[in-house]
Amino acid sequence: MTDIPITANERKAQFTGNTGLGPFAFTFNILATSDIRVIKNSTVLTLTSEYTVTTNANGTGSITLTGSGNGTALISTDILTIIGNRQLARTSDYVQGGNLFAGALNEDLDSIVIMMQQLDEKVSRTMRIDAGDIGQNLLLPSQASRLGRTLQFNSSTGNPEAGPTATDVANAQTNAANAAASASAAASSASAASGSASSASSSASSATSSASSATSSASAASTSASNAAASASAAASSESHAASSEAAAASSASAASTSASNASSSASAASTSASNASAAQAAAESARDATLTAYDNFDDRYLGAKASDPSVDNDGNALVGGALYFNSTDGEMKLYNGTSWVAAYVSGAGFVAKIGGLTGAADVPAGTTAERPSPAAGYFRFNSTLGKFEGYSGSAWGSVGGGATGGGADEVFIENAQTVTTNYTITTNKNAMSTGPITVNSGITVTVPSGSNWVIL
Repeated sequence: MTDIPITANERKAQFTGNTGLGPFAFTFNILATSDIRVIKNSTVLTLTSEYTVTTNANGTGSITLTGSGNGTALISTDILTIIGNRQLARTSDYVQGGNLFAGALNEDLDSIVIMMQQLDEKVSRTMRIDAGDIGQNLLLPSQASRLGRTLQFNSSTGNPEAGPTATDVANAQTNAANAAASASAAASSASAASGSASSASSSASSATSSASSATSSASAASTSASNAAASASAAASSESHAASSEAAAASSASAASTSASNASSSASAASTSASNASAAQAAAESARDATLTAYDNFDDRYLGAKASDPSVDNDGNALVGGALYFNSTDGEMKLYNGTSWVAAYVSGAGFVAKIGGLTGAADVPAGTTAERPSPAAGYFRFNSTLGKFEGYSGSAWGSVGGGATGGGADEVFIENAQTVTTNYTITTNKNAMSTGPITVNSGITVTVPSGSNWVIL
């Protein structure tokens, strides 16, 4: 049971003079049926077999005796007690980085308040000092010094200390009884002496004998009085010890009161901790919500890896400009420009490198004739076998911007090879010129379209 208020009730309900099986209601809140203990007179009853529990929506409820075992119907002299019995333990745990649910936190906080109320009810049944009393040192004497002795309170400090032994107390009681008996005997002897003196006055013949008897009686009375005085002294000593024991008991009560006050302070501190935990929960939930919002915003911008261009974002909403995703088919990152997906970047491997800044040179591909790539119209490269730049026209590789050459700065000679090793077709409506002799290898064809000429000088 969760999400219930824990009201400020004493966690105890007691029924006297009742009869029958119940139900018997309790007004304090519980989270589980095991949170209470039911006691019939001095016997603790067993849940289910000797009583059942019915709970209300707010955690209060009632118990009904089953009529079996010790759970038989109450008679008017029975006392039935229901008290809180939640185990003083915490079985839940919050995982680092995991979700913090309000229901779990509420149940933990409810459990803390319930356990504090249980301790408060238990403290109320202890001997304790009055809240207005001056605080004292209520530490008990050591075990060795208090063995077999009564507890008393120091007459000056009020602190607990070891009192007389149980034997001393018994002897004091015996001496007091003896003193009382001796006092009674002395009174009887005094009465007998008075009677003897009266007889002496009326009978002169027996005066000597009566006087002797009076003397003996007086001697006995004196002895009895002496015994009575000794017994009275012993009684006074016992009374002193009893007073010391009473003082020790008062000091113990004061210590118990201090403990109760400390328990109340601890309860207040626990309540403050619970309040702080609630505030921490609110802050954590706020941080969680902010994190989820930030993640959702990021998830709307970076859509992850996909095999083709997506038409909506990961939430199924319309795409926004600046969104990114990685095309796993093409192996490239793409950017949404507001209307279509375009490449977010181009690999530098697909461009001619620039060397030396704006006044340097372009580093174009270079290689031998045998290293020519599979051609496409517009390809441009430096042929290291021929020692010149060449380009592919769409049908054949040809020299690019060679012009005339010569020694030093001379531009006199235009050179051409002497052997045709690859099929070649002169461009339609174009003329070609070569300096002979020219050899066309076997199986090689040079095609001169209609309207074109090939002149060999």
